[in-house]
This record gives sequence, C-alpha cells and structure tokens, in this order.
Amino acid sequence: MKEISKDKLKELLSLYVVTDEKLSLGRPDQVLAGLAAAGGAGVIQLRAKQASTHILYEKALAIKKELAEKALFIVNDRLDVALAVGADGVHLGQDDLPAVVARRILGTEKIIGVSVGNVEEALRAEADGADYLGASAVFATPTKTDAGAIGLNGLESICRAVSIPVVGIGGINKSNAMQIIAAGAAGVAVVSAVISAPDVALAAAELLAIVKERPAGLKL
Repeated sequence: MKEISKDKLKELLSLYVVTDEKLSLGRPDQVLAGLAAAGGAGVIQLRAKQASTHILYEKALAIKKELAEKALFIVNDRLDVALAVGADGVHLGQDDLPAVVARRILGTEKIIGVSVGNVEEALRAEADGADYLGASAVFATPTKTDAGAIGLNGLESICRAVSIPVVGIGGINKSNAMQIIAAGAAGVAVVSAVISAPDVALAAAELLAIVKERPAGLKL
C-alpha cells in the first residue's frame, strides 16, 4: 500500500484486527484476514509468536496476497518478515527493537506501531518515531497474560499525553468498544471479538459501526 496520510491512518485504525491461531476455530489466518477486511477492518496484524520464521513468512505471504491492499497489513515483532513480504509495517513490543532503530531500517514509508502500558512508554515511543500506539491491556484478557490491565483511566492518560493515534487493546468487544473511543482512542484492536466469531465479516462490521458512532464532541 502506498504511503498514507496521518488522517487516513487514523481512520484505518478505527478497527484493528489481530490474528491468533489458537482462537481461530481452525480457520486459516489469511481467510480470517480477508473476512475481517471485508467487514471493514482497516488494519490486520499477523501475530504468531510461536511460529518458526519459515511458517511466519508463509503466513505473511498468504495474508498479503489475500488482503491485496484492502487493509493495512502489519507484522507483529518481526521486521525481517515484514520486509521480506512487503508488509505495510511492523508492530513492536517493549522487548523488541526500539522504534528509532526500526525506523532506520524500514525508512519513512513503512508504518511502525508500539505497544505501551503507561505514559512514559508512550512518550518514548512517540519520540522514537512510532506512527501509532497500542495501549494494553485495557481490560483483563487471556491473550495478554504478561500485562496487567491499565483500565480506561490508564488509556485516557496515554491518549492525552501523545499526538499520534492510540488504539486500545485487551478484552474489547461490542459491549465496551464505545468506552475505548470515549477515552480518546482512535480505534479498537481486537482478537477474539472478531476472529473467534462464527461470522467474522459481520463481527467486524458490527464493531466498526459502534466505533464510528463516536460520542458527541469527539473528532476522528
């Protein structure tokens, strides 16, 4: 996908879907990615921490082909795989390469996201050149066992501290998605709420509709 504007990135971040093979009900990642994009997800992240490099590369190739620029494609952690398949960017954790180093490797045209859990991490990631932040975990969730919940107050503090867009992740579903937006986030990042749904495209569309109903006074 060609380089996009900050406003367009913010719009695409409204619904950010992360893969997880353990929650996919046996369906291939690329199929779920295509269905989520069809339902309106603007960003798809391949997250497969236990996969070998070869398997991750094959998964990434399949998703890239399936999406065909219908959504931004982000690879979790692995700059090498992101570059190898021509993904739109990479998402980094606190234990991965610093964003400033990733930026030197990727150049200005790729998107860099960083997971943060507090204001200090958020400010550092922004200063290092991140394009967006994933604030986690907002609510307790089995997919984020290494992070305590920051809650809505923690999310709001992060959103207020930085000028780049923030997506909330962790325990988000249709019942609480609007709270994430009300806290100042640009969008919601979800795993099971979409990829574990019987109808993935419908689940994505329903979540996106909720996110788009932004509370009065909130700008996109």
